[in-house]
Amino acid sequence: MLKEFSIEGKVAIVTGAARGIGKGIAVTLAEAGADIVAVDRATEENEQTASEVQALGRRCLAITTDVTKEDQVQRMVSEAISKLGKIDILVNNAGKGARRVVVPLAEHNIRQITDEDWYDVLDLNVRAILLCARAVGPHMIERRKGKIIIITSAAAISAFDHNSLYCVSKAAAARFTQTLAQEWAPYNINVNAIGPTWTLTEGAKMMLEKSEEYRQKEMARIPMGRAATPREIGLLAVYLASDASDFVTGQNIYIDGGLTAAG
Repeated sequence: MLKEFSIEGKVAIVTGAARGIGKGIAVTLAEAGADIVAVDRATEENEQTASEVQALGRRCLAITTDVTKEDQVQRMVSEAISKLGKIDILVNNAGKGARRVVVPLAEHNIRQITDEDWYDVLDLNVRAILLCARAVGPHMIERRKGKIIIITSAAAISAFDHNSLYCVSKAAAARFTQTLAQEWAPYNINVNAIGPTWTLTEGAKMMLEKSEEYRQKEMARIPMGRAATPREIGLLAVYLASDASDFVTGQNIYIDGGLTAAG
């Protein structure tokens, strides 16, 4: 392997690591040599992620954390630094969707967006990114080195039916990526985003399997005709976490089989 692509000996926090894309990223980063801080609210599943990381010969802390709670985020970061010595990489992956309509539509049996939905999704998909960045920022700035990866979505720039709230939250995360990248570039901290399309997580599989018509419609939007895998997202995260990407910052890299290129 080219030495610039190695992340051997680095320490990475991955939020939402218990399942899906977060678990795929955590395990793939570990395969590439990183020690992992697996962060999630789901304790048992998060411990399973930790076991898989440790089976690869890497250290892993599984820390039960609600990343929308500032005190818990601060404690998580302090514990990570105390036990593993440093934080080189932060992957802000924790997030959620909400398939909702703005007003009820007679032809669709889909719930209307409530104020509770609005604040709940934005709290996790946007505010939690701020809280995690604010917690690790002083450490990375002091060390004059760091990699921050934010998981956004193709929905940041490509509208999805009945997903206005999700699209808004991911667009906000993408713009936060750009502004934070500019703010922290003088400290040699890279901030980039990964924007997946449909990815074969358990939740996505359940949605796609509900209706063959819906599955075909969604896959037809993707020029490559398929969904991504969590490992494919993880492989891109390895690049963005490595020294090979030292001159890449403020970018939202879409890993979407050509969806956003197709318009």
